[in-house]
Formats: sequence, C-alpha cells, structure tokens
Amino acid sequence: MSLTTIDKYEPTCTQSVKAESQDEAFPCGQTTTATARHLTQEELARLSSERALVSDFKQIKLEKEAQKNWDLFYKRNATNFFKDRHWTTREFEELRACREFESQKLVLLEAGCGVGNCIFPLLEEDLNIFVYACDFSPRAVEFVKKNPLYCPERCCAFQCDLTKDRLTDNVPESSVDVVTLIFVLSAVHPDKMKLALENVSEVLKPGGVVLFRDYGLYDHAMLRFKSGSKLGDNFYVRQDGTRSYFFSKEFLAQLFEEAGFQSAVNEYVLRETVNKKEGLCVPRVFLQSKFIKPAHSQSEFGPLSHRSSQERKQED
Repeated sequence: MSLTTIDKYEPTCTQSVKAESQDEAFPCGQTTTATARHLTQEELARLSSERALVSDFKQIKLEKEAQKNWDLFYKRNATNFFKDRHWTTREFEELRACREFESQKLVLLEAGCGVGNCIFPLLEEDLNIFVYACDFSPRAVEFVKKNPLYCPERCCAFQCDLTKDRLTDNVPESSVDVVTLIFVLSAVHPDKMKLALENVSEVLKPGGVVLFRDYGLYDHAMLRFKSGSKLGDNFYVRQDGTRSYFFSKEFLAQLFEEAGFQSAVNEYVLRETVNKKEGLCVPRVFLQSKFIKPAHSQSEFGPLSHRSSQERKQED
C-alpha cells in the first residue's frame, strides 16, 4: 500500500467536526509505524483523569438520533465542508493494481460517501470504474445525485444504515471488487461495527479488498475532547451530536477477523500538522489498512441474514 503524502483536506475531530483546510492546517511530514503513538506525561494525565462517561440516557438518545445529527450536519454545511480527496488513488494503489488488465472495469463501493468528495475525483480520473455509493444521511445522498458529475450509468447512490439495511437491496451479492471505508467506521457505535463489516462482506467478491482509513488511537483530536464528551473507551461525542471512535490496530484487526476478513496491511500513519492560525504543530494519528475477503468465504450474513430492511426498521 502506497503511503505517499496526502492532501491537507482530511477531516479533524475536535469538539465540532472541522476540515483541516478551514483551520489553515498543513502536513509537515508523515511516517508509518506498527506501534501506537507515545504520549507525553501531560497527555497521559489528561486521559487518565477522564473517568466520567456520558449518561446512559444521553447515550441511548445519541444512538437514536445519529442519522438526524449527520443529516443536520450536511444541512448546515451542504457540499462546502470537505474538499475533494484527490489523494485516494495515491494512498490506495489497489484501486489500480487489482485489475488484471488496464481496461478492466472496476466495481467499487464507497460505504459512507458523504457528498461525493472521494467518488467524483475517482470517476473523473478512471473511466473504467463503476461506483456504488451509500451514506447514512439521506441529505448527503441527495447532494451526490445533484452533482453535475453524477451519471447513473457510472454511479449508483443510495441511503443506507450499514448496521441495519442490507447492502444487497441495492448492490448484487459478491459483485464488488473494492470497498472503501474512509473516515466512516469511526462514526458507528463500537457494538455495531461488526454488523457493518458483515454487511460489506456480503457484496464483496471473494478475494476482494476493503481499504480502510480512519482516526487512530491518541490522535490530537482525541486529546482535545473536553470533560463530558466521553462515551466509552476511545469513543467520544462532539458538540453537534456526531460521534467518533479512535482505533488501535489491535482492535481493528480483531474486528475485521471476527467478520471473516484477513489482514494484509494494518499500520498507523503519524503526521505533524502545522496550524498557522493557532501557531501550533499538532500530532495527527490515522490508521490505514487493507483487509481481504478470503477466496472461499461463505456468504452467511449472521444476524441480518433472515430479516428484510423493512423488518429491521420496524423494530427500532
């Protein structure tokens, strides 16, 4: 997996979601490592003092209102918030390398597409790609469909809760070459992450890959959360009600393995980012990984296999 320098437009996760570009932040060096970032004594003391968790009542409310909170996020920010992710093909060379020949058509699923900041640069750059794109937020999906570059012959966008709605309602089983999970799984409650991965596995071809990039353990954003924001281990809520989990490589590997995947690459990306506005150089930590669906994987779908999406919605 290529780990060249990425653009400055990944989202941060402070008390409200920001884009680094809006904070005039610039990367100033990047390394990859198999071990988690070492904390300073001050950082250790700050984390150890965070013992109180958000109340059970509020946590239940946040889970019930998760879709509404993300929909309000896109209502406030429309398509102007995150910048297009032109770094994707540089970071994940498998988007090209998985082809047997150059003109081979590639079928991709972007789970958690937002307003299309990843898919539209890909569609422009690669004419031999078809993209399924889904998002938790109906409003985000509408923005994708209204984009001038959206073409039903090359892209199919739909709303989907990965933890409840079967992807096979919109995507043929075992038809996808590559699934991207880019800053998506961190927004899912940890207890439901495995359901999302089992859902993804059902549409992925045997031998297909999942390309993952998300917040890593001890990222600067994790250390900036104020008292009253902690939901659980490495799990926090922002002021706008959206949530974020910060992954250790061990937790992520176990999660994918329990969902039936094999680990190919799983490493921390450490970056120093200069925030010119605040005059700070802050440590960013991401986890970038590649997981493979075994060639002889069975397509059993566990808890979601015998219920329709409508039945699951009626239960909530």
